[in-house]
Amino acid sequence: MWRMRSMPLYNKFANVSKTKKTVFIALLISMALVLSYFERFIPLPTYPGVKLGLANAITLTALYFLNFRETLSLVIIRIVMNAMFVGNFISFWYSLSGGLLSFFIMFLCVTIMGKQISTVGISVAGAFAHNIGQLFVVAFITKSIGVALTFLPMLSISALITGLIIGFTVKMLIPYIVRNVFRNEH
Repeated sequence: MWRMRSMPLYNKFANVSKTKKTVFIALLISMALVLSYFERFIPLPTYPGVKLGLANAITLTALYFLNFRETLSLVIIRIVMNAMFVGNFISFWYSLSGGLLSFFIMFLCVTIMGKQISTVGISVAGAFAHNIGQLFVVAFITKSIGVALTFLPMLSISALITGLIIGFTVKMLIPYIVRNVFRNEH
């Protein structure tokens, strides 16, 4: 039985055919876009900036199966395509700053901390980083760190809750992908 751990699996799947990997990346991007779209219809508290971040589950999943460049490409493509489909100029910058900071923090957690941090812990770190990235944009737009910091307490609570939800979801999803998508590769 495959055991969940916080080590990247992309080395185990280095011999996956280029076609299979390309299809896998395309599926991940598609799922992230669908999750982003449907997330708009989930009623949440009317506090600015609070979202579930369902598409971040795809980023976290990708970190286990894809290398740095592939995962970064996935994040950027997802953010750009999402902005083209349903976003606006300002939401693009919020998504880009939050998504990239979240990606880099989760990547560092997966590669540096390895088995010392769980998938759930990585998800929570990514959720906090995503919110911090968005607060950088708020501070830039308002030219006030104080305004950005007023959002920090509620966004921290939100990051903890959504990070836990996404983390547990990905923790259950990864073994499924190993068994069903890459079953002949490990």
